[in-house]
Amino acid sequence: MDEGADTARVRVGRAQAALLAALVADGPVPPGFDAERLAVQGRALRAKRADTVARTAPELPEILGAEAFRIAFLSYAQGRPMRGNYRRDALDFAQHLLAADRPPDARARKRLHAWWRERAGPKPLPSGRVRRLLDRLPGR
Repeated sequence: MDEGADTARVRVGRAQAALLAALVADGPVPPGFDAERLAVQGRALRAKRADTVARTAPELPEILGAEAFRIAFLSYAQGRPMRGNYRRDALDFAQHLLAADRPPDARARKRLHAWWRERAGPKPLPSGRVRRLLDRLPGR
């Protein structure tokens, strides 16, 4: 390979990274791009991400309410690129809400916490009678 090709490859890689950061992580708009169009495309990508998370974890819109889920997720996704797959994204979103003591409704927050706890560990929690017995133990 020649040095010129390597330099061009590095330059293109940096330009692609800058464009991606502008679209999904609120990075600065790279030179030569229209800021308004990038903002529109970024919103569309976040909306698509919200739709996919809702399909991956349909319990979240059910627990939060469809409109509240969408509003909260779009706000969460602003400036937060995905760290992995959509399952991880759903878990990170739920954890973010719980850390902020949200949703405001205590019953919904309890359901969200149970949903997150069931899925965040390395293996599923027991269900049925065993689960109910475990939930009665002190400190749980």
